[in-house]
Amino acid sequence: MAHVEPMALPAPGDPPRLWLVDAARHAAFAARLASGVLDPRELRRAAAFRADADRDCYRAAHVGLRLLLGAHLGTAPGGITLVQEDCPSCGGPHGRPAVEGGGVHFSLSHSGSFALLAFAATPVGVDVETVPSPDAVADVAAVMHPVEIAELGALEPPDRPAAFARAWVRKEAYLKGLGIGLGREPSLDYVGTGVAPAAGPAGWSLADVAVGENRAAAVAVAAPN
Repeated sequence: MAHVEPMALPAPGDPPRLWLVDAARHAAFAARLASGVLDPRELRRAAAFRADADRDCYRAAHVGLRLLLGAHLGTAPGGITLVQEDCPSCGGPHGRPAVEGGGVHFSLSHSGSFALLAFAATPVGVDVETVPSPDAVADVAAVMHPVEIAELGALEPPDRPAAFARAWVRKEAYLKGLGIGLGREPSLDYVGTGVAPAAGPAGWSLADVAVGENRAAAVAVAAPN
């Protein structure tokens, strides 16, 4: 069998490597590979989805994740053991997902039929979401940072959903990168609602990711020590 060189790992300080997975396009391919690539827990989770589209997206996202991890680490995708790091807030085993033994940091998010994957040399988080309805924004905007609430209030109502989505995915990406998720109040960190993210929390860089109309996405990566 021919030797295949591993994909070069991101270096500390490099931008994270991003991949967008179109689950609708790759559903059949992912289904063929799933039994030989996913671990038993992932297979059970995939089987638990009632809607075919949700199952297809989960399966394509996780097959894609393992294929890319295998390429970065130079190992068989099905031989990779995924673990949960300890939560930095409470110490419980529900922090960032990680590869047992390390080697590369990664993050995964999916929404609708698309999944966004990120790989980096330092902790990283990604989030992708469908732009919510105006009613949904009105229901949840109060959980945002006070300055973000003021920014949303200053916009014309039709402009608020996209602005809210920009802020939300930036915030989620950062919190996923921390390994805390929504265990940390969204009101504590200012990321901005404008067309470019705010400077971001200390020690982290934020960037928006273009993922098509009616969706928003962002990536957050920790600075090298």
